[in-house]
Amino acid sequence: MAWLCIYAARSASRDRPASPRHRPLNRRLHTVGPTMAPGSPSRMDKALKASFELVVNNFLAVVAAASVATVLWTSWPISIEALVARLHTVHPIHVLTAAILLLAVAKLRRTRRPKDVYLVEYGCFRPKPCFRAPYATCLEHIQLMPFVVDEEDIAWGRRLLLRSGIGEETCVPYAYHYVPPDRSIEASRDEAELVIFSAVDDVFARTTVKPEEIDVVIVNCSIFTPTPVFADMVVHRYGLRHDVQSVNLSGMGCSAGLISAGLAKNLLQVAPPGTHALIVSTEILSSQYYVGNEREMLLPNCLFRMGAAAMILCNSPERGRFRLTRMVRTVAATKDAAYRCVFQQEDCEGNTGIRLSKDLVANAGQTLKSNIVAFGPLVLPASEKILVALSLLKRRLQSGRVKMYRPDFRTAFEHFCIHAGGRRVIDEVQRGLGLSDEDVEASRMTLHRFGNTSSSSVLYELAYIEAKGKMNKGDRVWMISFGAGFECNSAAWECVMPAADAEGPWIDCINRYPVHSAQDRAAFRPNPAPPRRAALRRVAARPASASLQIPVYYRSSSASDELTQYRRPSSLPLWYSDPTGHMHVPRFNWLFSEPIHTACIGLFRISSRLSLLPSRFR
Repeated sequence: MAWLCIYAARSASRDRPASPRHRPLNRRLHTVGPTMAPGSPSRMDKALKASFELVVNNFLAVVAAASVATVLWTSWPISIEALVARLHTVHPIHVLTAAILLLAVAKLRRTRRPKDVYLVEYGCFRPKPCFRAPYATCLEHIQLMPFVVDEEDIAWGRRLLLRSGIGEETCVPYAYHYVPPDRSIEASRDEAELVIFSAVDDVFARTTVKPEEIDVVIVNCSIFTPTPVFADMVVHRYGLRHDVQSVNLSGMGCSAGLISAGLAKNLLQVAPPGTHALIVSTEILSSQYYVGNEREMLLPNCLFRMGAAAMILCNSPERGRFRLTRMVRTVAATKDAAYRCVFQQEDCEGNTGIRLSKDLVANAGQTLKSNIVAFGPLVLPASEKILVALSLLKRRLQSGRVKMYRPDFRTAFEHFCIHAGGRRVIDEVQRGLGLSDEDVEASRMTLHRFGNTSSSSVLYELAYIEAKGKMNKGDRVWMISFGAGFECNSAAWECVMPAADAEGPWIDCINRYPVHSAQDRAAFRPNPAPPRRAALRRVAARPASASLQIPVYYRSSSASDELTQYRRPSSLPLWYSDPTGHMHVPRFNWLFSEPIHTACIGLFRISSRLSLLPSRFR
């Protein structure tokens, strides 16, 4: 066991903080190129760790093999006649008693073991291109909002969009396409029916489970809760049985999806075999649009996007695709800072909104640590547990002067689905768990393509992993979500049967991902030229893909005027239809027609070229 002691000593020495003399001046220099970074394991360390994990994780098998080898070595040579003679000396009543005891222990263990819960299938809402909110549309909306009058706030919103990690294809509901947005109950109900029914239709189309087989319905939505609730709306739409158990969860934020899965797990473990539970996770945005000017309450307007996901759970393994192995929920509501980091309230002008505190990322990191303390011992292999115990012992002996060993969760999971709450949230989790860019690829790409879809984001990430063909039988998935309260939820899944195809929300765009962040930053990097020339160049050299893809509507201030004015895109005809289907002929639309638009771009190009000439040639 000398190699075991050598590896444990090396692991503890790597946890010791580096001295300032040997600390690298620039970390980025050590993360680019083929050069090995300081503190990275060598080939010998990797071989020792692989041997260590093989022996420790299979300790019982190693002991059994060693025992059998010892018995054979001491009793060799052995004959068949001697073995039969020894068996005849054993009394039959002893053999029968031993067999009965073994069967009783096995039966008792099986009856006391909770039932396994399986994920039969899941489906996600895939928005149409008409819902897209590209970067240019968001900027125009910010400038047209009547309650945003400060240029500094507009510049802040522009910087926030650039650094959020959200791409050009994220979608918002119809209500956001109006200026000011439509916050009525009718608009919110229309959005709810669109996203919820689309997700449920998708999950029923992908599985053989019929609506009549659903025994439990759980729907979660944090902000908007109408009467009747969403669970009753699903029961009414799909004609479920009269004895179905329906539950509606609200106010739990982005972690409500895994909380619903935990609730369904508790119900299915005490239900008869063959019981099915339908879970729908969504967030309705139309009613929660904030119309004030406080920045901490304007954040949800910029980060959240429309989305929904549905999944069917069952306590029978016949049609299961994933097995739910572990689930841990951590609530930090006893701390004032954590309790108020996501808080619904009114501003000084009486406008209701969700306030996202500046300490949100820090509270997420602290809550994640508490969650890992309870979740790690349940999922980590024995090798990592021993290393953590040795590190803790060494830290106690040296009075806390040694850094704790950070367990490698990649030994327990092959895939990670981190809640796509924002770029900073993903960065904090990646740094805290020591994950690579490939491990958090699904989270970053989901944020880029669909934005923050609240509680349904982890299923979009699972769909990304399967669409890429990375999911294999036996792979383990760790889902992490954060929510108001403040809460952190972890769920461990084991793949039983991978998807047969890549159909899902990524079917029309998976070939374009992953998107490299360096290219994104280069595409959105501000132009260092002077303001006037930079503006001319941006307008003149604007690509066709950057044109507005969503119409911006706003109603006329005159009560007698029933027309709805239109502000681009210029490529559309002189008439158009709004989201309700009514035809309109807007005033002054000829100013935005294609010939006028082409002429303006030509004039801008000529003026930008002339501005570059010396003054004596002008």
